[in-house]
Amino acid sequence: MGGAPGGATAGGRPLILTEDPLLLDDLLRLCAAAGAEPYVHHGVPEPGGTAEEAEAGPGGGVVGDALLPSPLPRSQVGWDSAPLVLVGDDAAGRVRGAPRRPGVFLVGRDLDDPQVWQRAVEIGAEEVLRLPDAENRLVDRIADVVEGAGRPALAVGVIGGSGGAGASTLACALAVRAARAGERTILVDGDPLGGGMDVLLGGESAEGLRWPDFAASRGRVGAGALEESLPELHALRVLSWDRGDRMAVPPAATRSVLAAARRRGGVVVVDLPRRVDEAVAEVLAQLDLVLMVVPGDLRAVAAAGRVAAGVRMVARDVRVVVRGRCPGGLEPEAVAGLLGAPLAGEVPVEVGLPGRVAEGETPGAQGRGALARFCDGFWQRALGAAQGVPA
Repeated sequence: MGGAPGGATAGGRPLILTEDPLLLDDLLRLCAAAGAEPYVHHGVPEPGGTAEEAEAGPGGGVVGDALLPSPLPRSQVGWDSAPLVLVGDDAAGRVRGAPRRPGVFLVGRDLDDPQVWQRAVEIGAEEVLRLPDAENRLVDRIADVVEGAGRPALAVGVIGGSGGAGASTLACALAVRAARAGERTILVDGDPLGGGMDVLLGGESAEGLRWPDFAASRGRVGAGALEESLPELHALRVLSWDRGDRMAVPPAATRSVLAAARRRGGVVVVDLPRRVDEAVAEVLAQLDLVLMVVPGDLRAVAAAGRVAAGVRMVARDVRVVVRGRCPGGLEPEAVAGLLGAPLAGEVPVEVGLPGRVAEGETPGAQGRGALARFCDGFWQRALGAAQGVPA
């Protein structure tokens, strides 16, 4: 969503323009659901005008039966400064001719109005939202304003092309190295049978929520609340599985939680299982990139081909990481060629690493060795590309 011109945010509070009491009731209810307190006007606020055009005293004003927020100082509200403007159908004519700006939405309750698109073009609206069908969509956009959502996190999934490929080790190291580089980082354990990423980080006893705690989540999950609820280990947040019997989280909850993890920017790393079920598909759909870890031998490549076929049905970008070379094995370029995917790089076998991890060393924490070097180089390239910086 585009911000207001000049970068103003008006305190993260949306502006509602309408005189329709029923529509206003709906919009105030949806703002409350998103945790927002809006400003309300009948039309485009005059420069330097008060917050409300309706009669309003210290306790607020009333349009129809809707209670309005209390008046604001003149400098804190306006067409240009509000981060989000919700224009009611009834107010479209009064808004026509106002300066064009991003973040304007035309909202109404008539699902069969054929003229709505013309009015949207006339006022420069980004989108037309029809209630009640678009209620969830509107709550999401309002909540983005409240939370100050900007560029979403770069989301990277890691999946093993075959058993024992070392995908969880790579996912953990990627998250640790991103956090060490100063990125806001969340590591998500997408594999309930993987033993727990919190264990790999040495934090199985750390306080915080795990996946089963989010099983009942519906609708939008607050990004800030999610981050604060997760265990913090090695300067990153980790969402892992507990040691209970629950083996799955509903796809809707999975989608909401991962969307919240991405909302505050930085990076999100997801350790993926090799099977693609409905919940995993929800995760894959939100990932910017999937790294498939494949040992450099023919049998592993054959297994990885089956995994890749399932992942490609949903994921937008799948790349190969070759993990080690076997004597007489395949070259990294050959592995990628056989799988029909770009080569993201090679992680040579690091002598002694499995033993150190088994003894409690967190992958990537020491900042030395082939694994750490691969991760640092990967983030330099990936983050630079996400920010438009040439490699």
